[in-house]
Amino acid sequence: MRRVIFYKTLNGESPVDNFLKSLSPKQFEKVVWVLAIIRDLPFISNQYLKKLRGTDDIWEVRIDAGNDTFRLLGFFDKGQYRRSHKWIAKKPKRLRPLK
Repeated sequence: MRRVIFYKTLNGESPVDNFLKSLSPKQFEKVVWVLAIIRDLPFISNQYLKKLRGTDDIWEVRIDAGNDTFRLLGFFDKGQYRRSHKWIAKKPKRLRPLK
């Protein structure tokens, strides 16, 4: 079992907590569910956790919640997943009709 540790600023604020508070209840539930998978399971599908190519050790947590996609960046330190203060919310792709 791993610990998921959120980044805190020097004044003790957690940007991750602020991000989580900004989500809808369904989005929040999905993010917490995926973080629990990372915390609890020994092997995690790259559907949820993937090492970013071209980086020394930055990992991306991938969360699809309905039409919204979230990417949380972090790293492992002595087996513990440390969530950085960066996240990306991707908008759904809009398909253009074929001509």
